[in-house]
Parts: sequence; C-alpha cells; structure tokens
Amino acid sequence: MDEQETVNKQRAEQGTESAGQSHSSAQPAHSSVNGIPEPLDRAPLAYENSSFLNSADGRLIRIVAEYCEPLARFRKEQIQDTVVFFGSARFRDREETDHALELLDNTGSTQPAPREEQPASIPQIVEGTATDLQRKRAVAAVEMARFYEDARRLAQLLTRWAKGIPSRRARFVVTSGGGPGIMEAANRGAHEAGGKTIGLNIRLPFEQSPNPYVTPSLNFEFHYFFMRKLWFAYLAKALVVFPGGFGTLDEMFEVLTLLQTQKLAKKITVIIYGSEYWKKVFDLDVLVDTGAISPKDIELFQFADTPEEAFEMLRRGLTENHLASEVAAGRLPESGTLEPELMAGWNIEDFLGPEIAATRK
Repeated sequence: MDEQETVNKQRAEQGTESAGQSHSSAQPAHSSVNGIPEPLDRAPLAYENSSFLNSADGRLIRIVAEYCEPLARFRKEQIQDTVVFFGSARFRDREETDHALELLDNTGSTQPAPREEQPASIPQIVEGTATDLQRKRAVAAVEMARFYEDARRLAQLLTRWAKGIPSRRARFVVTSGGGPGIMEAANRGAHEAGGKTIGLNIRLPFEQSPNPYVTPSLNFEFHYFFMRKLWFAYLAKALVVFPGGFGTLDEMFEVLTLLQTQKLAKKITVIIYGSEYWKKVFDLDVLVDTGAISPKDIELFQFADTPEEAFEMLRRGLTENHLASEVAAGRLPESGTLEPELMAGWNIEDFLGPEIAATRK
C-alpha cells in the first residue's frame, strides 16, 4: 500500500468514527500525514474574536468599550462639558400649518402609532368621527409641537452664548438622546447656531436612527442603558427636561436623586420646562407634606416656560457654578493674555455679566 492509499485509509477511518458521534460532540477533523498533523491556521486574536466578544463571557469587555470609545472621541473633539436636553421622542415637529401631526409608535420608533391612537384631524373632529382619545391627543399634539420649537430656540440661544466663551475646548455642548422629537429639536437648534452637538443613541428592538442634526463625529450608539446614562451625567453641567414619558421621567429623577444624595462632585442646573404639563404629571408637594423628601429638595430644580427664561436660568447657573470659579482659579482668562484671538474685545463684565462681575470687586 503506497503512502497516498495509507492517508486515504486513515481519513476514511476518521470519517467512520465521526459518523458514530452525535453532531453536538463532533470535533473538526485534524488531518495528518504519517501521524504528523498538518500545520494549523493562526488562531484569531482575542480582541478580534467576534464569537467571544459577543458572548456572555465577553460582556465585561463590551461594557468597558462603551466607556473607553466615547471617552476617546470626546477627547478628540475637545468636549469639556455638556448641557443635556431630555423630552418626548414620539412627536414630530410642525413647521407648516398643513403638516399633519403624527404620533410615533414608540420611543425611538420611526413607525407611526396605530390609526386609533393618532391625534384627530380637523375633518374627523368636524364630522364627529374622532374618539375622545384622538381629540385629547389632537390638543396635546399642538402643544408638543410648540415644545419642539421651544427646545430648538433654547438650544440656539445656549449654543451661541457658549461659543463665545474663551476656551480652547467646546463648552456646554447641547446633548440629547440622538433620536426624534425633542431630542431632534435640541440637536437642530445647536446645529443651526453653528455649534457641535452630541447624540447618545440607544439600540432598541424596533427601528431607530439618529436624527440628522447630530455632529457626525459625536454620534454614538449604546447597547447598555446604564453606560448611556453614565455619559449623560458624566459631562453634564446642566439638564433641561421637556415634556416626555417614561424615559424622560427616568433620566430626570435619576439626576435629581444623584443631586439629592450628593453623589455628584459638581453642581448641575436642572430646569424643568413646561410647568403646566409637569405639575399635572407629578405633585412634589405631596412628597414634602408626607416627609418623603425634604422641603429643600424642591430647590434642586427650577421651572421655566419660555426659551428666554430658561436660557437666563442656564446662563446664570453655568456662570455662577462653573465659569466664575474657573476665572478665579485662573483656568479661564479675565483678559486676552492667554487666548487673545478668542478674548478680543471682551472684559470680565462681558464674560460673567454685570451682576456676577460686581460680586468680585
């Protein structure tokens, strides 16, 4: 028997043995010649092994990646801090009077809600074919469309002001969950004001895509909700909460709890936008009256009802809690000595505002 016949016989015997094993326990054959195994292919590097990275054993690496990769991008884009906007993702904007108001199916979904859940149209109301739910949602949809424009306007005001701060890094960058609705409005306003703007998206079981106004290099997508929440809070110096649902409530109360328990090594200005809406949703006075929270906990946030009012609250809070102390510590210049190209024409009163500048004299 020549050498080739010997090899064929060995391979046939290996095939017969494998056939008697269950499929689940079968191992891939490692061929050999005269008992010497053939050379192996190189094994994949651990960090290139997709089977491992996507397994339960690779979960810790995936979690760490959702910390390290955003951190690297924030450093590259020179993002120092953010102002986070929360609010409903389910409503579209209403820029034209003939644009039909449409409710989305779910938070982050690109599909419309079922017809019976949609806001009533004017013809439906006139003809009397609209349900009570549809009529209520028609009124609410008009109000939510107004909040879209208010969020857009506030983001514009904030971004224009922040761009004038004398710093080599981007300050108080408008940040949202990256989706539609109020999130889109915030990113849109910042984009229109010529600033960078961040979208912290989350991968959901249904359709979701980032809104087009997010700065491409600052467009993120997370698998883990808790890592996304970390990045909402980690860089934030202020939070603006527009009307929304479960997700908005979750994020708002999480930040308020962190502030209440003094778990944050910084002061965060929290503005709850739309007092009429929110006072219908919850009554914090009940929590105070029953002793569930302290009366001073009410001071952790402020209500605002116009973009201009909210902007003044943001400007005052960000300046008093952060910019003034940075100037005092020498981290931001009072004059043009450190960054003349950015400080030209500025003085300390222009930078801090006359009220706060007066306290330093």
